[in-house]
Amino acid sequence: MNRHLVVAITGASGGIYGVRLVQELLAAGVRVSLLVSGCGLAVLKEECGIDWAAAGDTGKAVRAHFASDRVTWYAEGDFFAPIASGSAAPDAMIVCPCTMGTLGRIAAGISGNLLERTADVQIKEGRPLVLVPRETPLSAIHLENMLKLARIGVRIVPAMPAFYQRPQTIEDQVDFVVGKVLDQVGVEHSLYKRWGA
Repeated sequence: MNRHLVVAITGASGGIYGVRLVQELLAAGVRVSLLVSGCGLAVLKEECGIDWAAAGDTGKAVRAHFASDRVTWYAEGDFFAPIASGSAAPDAMIVCPCTMGTLGRIAAGISGNLLERTADVQIKEGRPLVLVPRETPLSAIHLENMLKLARIGVRIVPAMPAFYQRPQTIEDQVDFVVGKVLDQVGVEHSLYKRWGA
């Protein structure tokens, strides 16, 4: 089965979650459309040393980074991208990490850029949408927006690593969160030891 997923990386701290997620999806044979907000690009550069924008051809830099032709990058303003239409909706979309601003605009049905439009398409077409918020503490506004989305079937998977698998590295903690996200879209993995295994 040739599944197609959208991964969106916003400007929340934790861009490494999104990068690791794309790696795992590609390893599982999934075709990935990648969206990265302008702030997401800045955070990736600051936290991970990844500067896809500096190359001039961001799409080429993304394919080179992941060493794969099964990943396609789309610019924020590219409303002509196939994923902007319900007639070409992907099998699922994951926003990882997701800022509270992005989450709020999705909850309000605002489609000011391709990321928000694609999320809107997933909701209106009844397709899986997974949001990975990375914020603390959470305000009542954040919680109300998450509840609003959860009530219509959007999966909310906060970036909260567990410790029962006794992580030894930051990578172990990242893998736990990415594994929980993959569980939501039915992609098999061995990123962490399951409880009782």
